[in-house]
Amino acid sequence: KPRILLMGLRRSGKSSIQKVVFHKMSPNETLFLESTNKICREDVSNSSFVNFQIWDFPGQIDFFDPTFDYEMIFRGTGALIFVIDSQDDYMEALARLHLTVTRAYKVNPDINFEIFIHKVDGLSDDHKIETQRDIHQRANDDLADAGLEKIHLSFYLTSIYDHSIFEAFSKVVQKLIPQLPTLENLLNIFISNSGIEKAFLFDVVSKIYIATDSTPVDMQTYELCCDMIDVVIDISCIYGLKDDGTGTPYDKESMAIIKLNNTTVLYLKEVTKFLALVCFVREESFERKGLIDYNFHCFRKAIQEVFEVRMKVVRSRKHQSHVQKNKRPTPNGTPR
Repeated sequence: KPRILLMGLRRSGKSSIQKVVFHKMSPNETLFLESTNKICREDVSNSSFVNFQIWDFPGQIDFFDPTFDYEMIFRGTGALIFVIDSQDDYMEALARLHLTVTRAYKVNPDINFEIFIHKVDGLSDDHKIETQRDIHQRANDDLADAGLEKIHLSFYLTSIYDHSIFEAFSKVVQKLIPQLPTLENLLNIFISNSGIEKAFLFDVVSKIYIATDSTPVDMQTYELCCDMIDVVIDISCIYGLKDDGTGTPYDKESMAIIKLNNTTVLYLKEVTKFLALVCFVREESFERKGLIDYNFHCFRKAIQEVFEVRMKVVRSRKHQSHVQKNKRPTPNGTPR
């Protein structure tokens, strides 16, 4: 499984991000979280695409401590998220960022380095832009001074009080999905043949979108999709269960239509038990709902085929590693 590391100074908001995105904790409740004092590991396997481990690191961790095996940790890492508190003096954070990135890059040059400029809800729009520009400039200048210009850092403005943290995490996770080009291509084919303006493939549990078509993502559009998923799940939990409380609120029958007051229709359909397709359609295009549903049926079938190919690859790798382990010689030199 790819590993995502959450790093940063103490009280920068690392644990709050994890709790809000993956545990549906209310942002206000995170005010009462205790400071993390040891590495916390968590498996995230909501679907075959969103399948990774998150390691939440305490802010006071010391890379020079001989008991800290940073080589082992960085070697299996897919993405390193470094969280910087934008409302605090970030000079110390930038120094720690530089140390972390240079150490990680030496061990594993394939790591994606993602910088979350966090807690921007307390800043004005001008201040946000200025802070991002300053952090971007200083971080890249530090790398250039060390002769490491080829290291690419991605920057995101985030807050747990709006959808920016979900969108940023979506971008991070997408880079770890090898099937992303296939999924984007399927979505492009689907929307072009169905008269749909925009489509997202969402992980329902975390509200991370694991793929979208090639048209630009508008933040307001993404927020509407997140709100729609919340509405569908909440209503399904009330009315979708059987009288004795059994059953699942989200299943293959799950679908929803919401008509907005600007002649746009939001259309949600279940793809797998963890994934949903959310589409933006003009009312006049939605009159051809039969065509959209037929194309969706073909899209869902293609997604399931992508799943099956991935599962075969995973099983094949497990089998190969098992065979290699059994071929290892025993201490007296004879094969097992």
